[in-house]
Amino acid sequence: MAHPADARCAVSRHGASGRLARHRHTTPYAALVISGGYTEAGDLGRHRVRPGDILVHGRFDAHQDRFGARGAQVLNLPLPGITRALAGRIADPDAVARLAESDVSAAAALALETIAFDVEECADWPDLLARALRAGAVASLAEWAFEAGVAASSLSRGFRLAYGVSPKRYRAEYRARRAVEALLAASGSLASVAADAGFADQAHMTRDVAALTGCAPGRLRRAHVKTVQDGAVRTL
Repeated sequence: MAHPADARCAVSRHGASGRLARHRHTTPYAALVISGGYTEAGDLGRHRVRPGDILVHGRFDAHQDRFGARGAQVLNLPLPGITRALAGRIADPDAVARLAESDVSAAAALALETIAFDVEECADWPDLLARALRAGAVASLAEWAFEAGVAASSLSRGFRLAYGVSPKRYRAEYRARRAVEALLAASGSLASVAADAGFADQAHMTRDVAALTGCAPGRLRRAHVKTVQDGAVRTL
């Protein structure tokens, strides 16, 4: 499910104690919190954000959001070419918001130039499991549950409640996202990208990347190269 703000600069307003189910972004953008706050659980882990915090989402990122008692007002800035997720904080979010009214590209550039990395990250057991899954450090969910003192019968349910997806699916999608980042950032062979991302073989990577993006890895890389040649890619 694509986020409604994927293709434009817009201010989204979310009601008190509301929730956005897990959704995927088809284009990169940044969410700058103007007022209120919420908890976002996604490819970077789970973060509690407040005014001035900014969450940068690369292509194909997915997350779910739970809003606080005051709801939230969020400025969504398109960021063409960004490939990786980031969480940070901006000293003067109002300056970015004012600039966005007249020059969206300049506002996005100002946000990226002034970002500092100090957003609050959650550290409950679902977050520790998510971190371990991203690191490829979970050989068995049952063993991880035992070592963490979590009932195996409630592991998947508790994780899904926090992250909106099962642990196995979270791991598979994160690994596919890593492969996409590598495909777009380097010119190594598809087989080497698959191995570095932890896939058993290139065919396995092709299947998961296609499921995530709708494109085979080779086609995705060719499209990205053309975008770079056209000068539309930005770096962090």
